Amino acid sequence: MTLSKKLISAALAISMSGFAAASLAASNTIRIVTDPTFPPMEFTESGVRTGFDIELTEALAKEAGLTIEWTDIDFKGLIPAVISGRADAAVSAIYITEARSQVVDFTHSYYAGGLVVLTKKDGPIKTLKDLDGKKVSVQVGTKSVKYLQEHYPDVQRVEVEKNQEMFNLVEVGRTDAAVTGKPAAKLYAQSHPDLTVLNEQITTEEYGIAVSKNQPKTLQALNEALGRLKANGTYDKIVNKWFEGDAQ
Repeated sequence: MTLSKKLISAALAISMSGFAAASLAASNTIRIVTDPTFPPMEFTESGVRTGFDIELTEALAKEAGLTIEWTDIDFKGLIPAVISGRADAAVSAIYITEARSQVVDFTHSYYAGGLVVLTKKDGPIKTLKDLDGKKVSVQVGTKSVKYLQEHYPDVQRVEVEKNQEMFNLVEVGRTDAAVTGKPAAKLYAQSHPDLTVLNEQITTEEYGIAVSKNQPKTLQALNEALGRLKANGTYDKIVNKWFEGDAQ
């Protein structure tokens, strides 16, 4: 069974179980899951969650009059947590995809990213075509895995659980490159002068907050809050803080 079919089956099961009774209307608390291992989007510093996604989501919740109850889990469990009812939403540099949109709702896109290649400056990979036949590290549960399977079948994928593991493999030479989201790759390369991100992107993607299909009012509230933050300048301030003037 494909991942898409598994997610759809899980969503149908939850719907039939009557999970809709768990409504945000009962309180102003929204349960959000994240994987804080993906700087600058979300990470932990001195025991405190921080990053672009975290700060923006906190601002959205404040604007919408909501209080967030955060839970940290692995990336591969984010969407299942939402469709199973263990969370109302997930925020963790999640790309809006057709398969995911069948089982969760997404807010309007809050930032544009995409898949890129992180590799050594003096390594064998200079263009995307050079990926064929090479060892490439990817994080389990991310779009990178499926994309490489479909478009770069000759790549030797090395799948790891954590973002940091993926980068470390490139650093020590156990893989020739890592394929991941642009913000994290750019940040890592900045602090590791022997590494670089290829100018040619693999994809251009949109990030969104995944919301339970049983929470239409929550989705509406977050979308409206995002619109107000963009109108009053708060959104641009947060983007500029984390991406040095890359406001959209």
